[in-house]
Amino acid sequence: MTNEMEQRIQSFEEWGLFVKTMINLDEKIWNASMEEGKWTIKSIVSHMMLWDQYFYEEAIRKIALKKQVTVKHLDFDEFNRKAIAYGNSTETREIVEKAISYRQKIINDISVLSEEQIHQTYLDAEGNIFYIPQYLEDFIWHDQHHMTPLKEYISSLRA
Repeated sequence: MTNEMEQRIQSFEEWGLFVKTMINLDEKIWNASMEEGKWTIKSIVSHMMLWDQYFYEEAIRKIALKKQVTVKHLDFDEFNRKAIAYGNSTETREIVEKAISYRQKIINDISVLSEEQIHQTYLDAEGNIFYIPQYLEDFIWHDQHHMTPLKEYISSLRA
C-alpha cells in the first residue's frame, strides 16, 4: 500500500479511536446536545455508524468479495432522520460497539486489497463512479466535521 493510502487509512481510523474514548461518558452527556436544537452526541455517533454500515455493506465489502458495488444516492435528510430515530431507540453501548466495529471492518477490508483494487474505479448501482481513495477523503472530511466540535464540547465539560 502506498504511503498516501496508509496516511488516508490512518486518518480514517481516527473516528473509531475517538469513539472508543467516549465509551464511558455519562449517559446524560450522550443524550445532550452541544447547542440548543442540535443533534445529541448519541445521534451524531449513530449517524456516523449507519453511514459506515451502509458503505461497508454496499461498497467496501462488495469490492472485497469481487461483487458489484450497490451504493446508490440516498436522500440524506431521510437517512439522517432514521439515524436519529435509531439512536433514540438503541442502547448507547450498542451504538458505540457498532461504530467501532463497522469502521474497523472498512479498514480491514481495504487493507487487504491490492493496489490495483484500491485504485480501480467501480460503478455503483446508478452507474456513478465509486473510487476508494475519494470515498476515504470524503469521509475523513465528514469525520472531522463532527469530531472537532465533539472534542471541543467534551473537553469543555472536563474543564
